[in-house]
Amino acid sequence: MALESLMGFKETFVRPMVFDDSELEDSYEVANLSNPMMLALPPLANPRSALANFDKDQFGKDIKIKIAHGTTTLGFRFRGGVILAVDSRATGGMYIGSQNVKKVIEINKFLLGTMAGGAADCVYWDRVLAKQCRLHELRNKERISTAAASKIMSNMAYSYKGTGLSMGMMIAGYDARGPELYYVDSEGSRTKGEIFSVGSGSVYAYGVMDAGYSWDLKDEDAYEIARRAIYTATYRDAASGGLIRVYHMKETGWECISVEDCKDLHFAYYPDGK
Repeated sequence: MALESLMGFKETFVRPMVFDDSELEDSYEVANLSNPMMLALPPLANPRSALANFDKDQFGKDIKIKIAHGTTTLGFRFRGGVILAVDSRATGGMYIGSQNVKKVIEINKFLLGTMAGGAADCVYWDRVLAKQCRLHELRNKERISTAAASKIMSNMAYSYKGTGLSMGMMIAGYDARGPELYYVDSEGSRTKGEIFSVGSGSVYAYGVMDAGYSWDLKDEDAYEIARRAIYTATYRDAASGGLIRVYHMKETGWECISVEDCKDLHFAYYPDGK
């Protein structure tokens, strides 16, 4: 900042000239640090409309900043509770950034969230949701319901609709109503359902589920169909891979069933390698 003062600049990216410089204080607050329910927006007059300037060039064509996301997450209800299964690969276009991303967020003992889309967006807002669920418990002396938790997430996402967030998450829980599963995205949409699969490999996971899903599945059979659905997605979709995690949401809370490398599963399902 000393160089800016020396050169006589009064406006910077960090300190935009939105009002008289005499009204500015020496310290500047970042909104999402002082209030986690408020995400700091870009210092532009209208961030929603200005976002288009970064997505397209002067000819209206998409530019490289618009990176494709890839993942496969799966959730379904059955008589024994809710099963969640995810891969662990993080990609930016065709670049594999990590093979060890934990895409199941443990909100509390009776709530789980999955992440698909922008990893930073999903992790940040899932943590905010975890805080809000804990505050609800302290204020009301009872555990928050799955429906209420998903509604909080939907409301937070909707308030930033059109600002560039990228999220497609499932929220699974067990409460007084039994096992429940909701899908929430960055547009604020909220849907209750029996089976959801999110991500670039979801079509392959749905294919396995369509062939073998039943409400009356036994626990072991439910684990196997979830595991095989994610494995099939990692085999067919280049943006999915890494470790396959399977979680079971029961009346007593969630349990991590297995964490296996998709490569090991391939040779378990196809010993001859084909």
